[in-house]
Amino acid sequence: MELNHGLLTMARSIFIFLLVLLPISSGQLSSSERRILFRLQRVLEFPPALQGWTNWTDFCSLTPSSSLTIVCSGNHITELTVIGNKTSSPLFSPKPNEESFKVSEQTLSEKFSIDTFFTTLTKLSSLKVLSLVSLGLWGSLPPKINRLQSLQVLNLSSNFIYGEIPPEVTRLMNLQSLVLANNMFKGLVPDLSPLPVLEEIDVGGNFLGPKFPTLGNKVVSVVLKNNTFRSELPQELEIFVLLHRLDISYNDIIGRIPSALFSLPSLEYINLAGNGLMGALPANTSCSGALKFVDLSDNLLVGDLPSCIRYNSSTRAVMYRWNCLSTGNLKFQHPNSFCHEKALAVKPPMQEQKKRSSSKVGLLLGTIGAVLGGLMVLCLIAFIIFWKLGARETENNTSKNLVAGKSFNGLSPKLVTDARNVSSAMMFGALGLPQYHVFSLEEIEEATNNFNSSYLIEGSQGQMYKARLTDGSVAVVKCLKLKQKHSPHTLGRHMEVLSKLRHQHLVSILGHTLITHQEHPHAANTFLVFEYVSNGTLRSHLTDPRKREALKWPERMAVTIGVARGIQFLHSGVTPGLFGNNLKTENILLDENLKAKISNYNIPLSSMVESESPYNGDETANYHNRYMFFLVIRQIMVIVNCYNNQKIVN
Repeated sequence: MELNHGLLTMARSIFIFLLVLLPISSGQLSSSERRILFRLQRVLEFPPALQGWTNWTDFCSLTPSSSLTIVCSGNHITELTVIGNKTSSPLFSPKPNEESFKVSEQTLSEKFSIDTFFTTLTKLSSLKVLSLVSLGLWGSLPPKINRLQSLQVLNLSSNFIYGEIPPEVTRLMNLQSLVLANNMFKGLVPDLSPLPVLEEIDVGGNFLGPKFPTLGNKVVSVVLKNNTFRSELPQELEIFVLLHRLDISYNDIIGRIPSALFSLPSLEYINLAGNGLMGALPANTSCSGALKFVDLSDNLLVGDLPSCIRYNSSTRAVMYRWNCLSTGNLKFQHPNSFCHEKALAVKPPMQEQKKRSSSKVGLLLGTIGAVLGGLMVLCLIAFIIFWKLGARETENNTSKNLVAGKSFNGLSPKLVTDARNVSSAMMFGALGLPQYHVFSLEEIEEATNNFNSSYLIEGSQGQMYKARLTDGSVAVVKCLKLKQKHSPHTLGRHMEVLSKLRHQHLVSILGHTLITHQEHPHAANTFLVFEYVSNGTLRSHLTDPRKREALKWPERMAVTIGVARGIQFLHSGVTPGLFGNNLKTENILLDENLKAKISNYNIPLSSMVESESPYNGDETANYHNRYMFFLVIRQIMVIVNCYNNQKIVN
């Protein structure tokens, strides 16, 4: 009896002990999200805020600090705030832009990939608050940010993120605060009016402009300072009755100040300094009782200020130096002639448009001349490339006749030897790619969510799926149906060649999966895993007005030469050469650096799959590829400029 009582007492003690330990255990956060946190720690290169984590760290019970806050709800992370010490300002002087950006001690290393980082981050699907400040992030903000559909606060300030703000942020319907200050963003701000609950936007300290952004009338704080906005203040600001703070200082805002702006009922802070605002404010301008700070310095204002902002008071600070005002101490004002001359030099957008319209004939002729000159240059380049290519192909064909004795479609017994010859020509093109991997069918199914139809890529040849690999990276899986009567040995010889198809101007193959008739009598397939190129097709860059601006003449020349090098590799960089590569602008992808990569090229399995290229192995394919290449050149040079010409005429 005493023994049973002792055992019962011991059991109760153990139970109480476990209850005490339970709150500080790591079981309340799902294992998948724990793995994601450790992966983020590695990708961010172990910043001070994330050091000291172990397998026993209870992330949901960490005490919030000035550099790290993690909040959980249920088994999921709902807030992640990490503040580092890699500030983007004011250590750089002058501030870098995308063109002058270089990896430094203030940024993450060259190994960092912002695309991989956000691919991992978006798996935290319950995130409501994401704040990543001064971590040295660099690269273009990927569109996949819109996967965080629960996001309410997004703060990526004081990093080195460049490029345009992706329009996909306008799909974050729960977003209340968008802070992208002190980065290197450029171009137009997307139309943010569709965001129904957006209250705060801070994009100060970038290179955004020139158009003033379109905002919803429920915003409370708008900070656009230190950018390149060059337009008039929109009249819609007069209906922003919830607006508390407006800071558009140090841009190139022109025109007159809407007089009703100062009477907005909630407005407390307004900073219009360092612009080109001109004219006189009406004497009867009224001010809101909530207004506490006004800065009109360094503009082109004239006349007297309205009485409500003429003087400082105990409840309101007013600054208006270096205008042409007749208010206050004239020692700190320019003469009227100064503002008059500056105002005449400022061309309002409408006048600039009329001037452009009046000179449209000259611009049209100049553009046509540039097109013709560019075409001649590129045709000369193409001729030289293909002259060299033809010589190399002749040499390779002679070698093939001596060594192989039969065509590639005949499954030459020298195929494995030929594959070894590929590697030396391939080494420079495989940089930055993971090692070739033979995937299991289970891995492919997991990566494509069991070939979920939502992962299908539209407009592709054959079945292609977007896939998420186990390391968090994105890839493309292409399914090929094999003909019957091929042994595993034969398939293996072909796969050895596939593993060598890597080049900086090809969408390279990362791995494969084989399902043979011996394993599955009713389904003989192979799945090829390609690298994912996220910046769209060359065709989209030629026709999309937003993307077209990135394709200046040097970029178009680089794209043309890159495509030629890719074709050259397919023709003569492998033995035997690959022809019939379906070359067209829809099948040429551009990466984030606008490097051209040929996709949907003729992989060396044509004799084994159910659909074949009509040009494969035929000498006609050589001339067909050249002809298609010249068509690509014509589209690069002509389509873009025909659009520009039409815009000028309109």
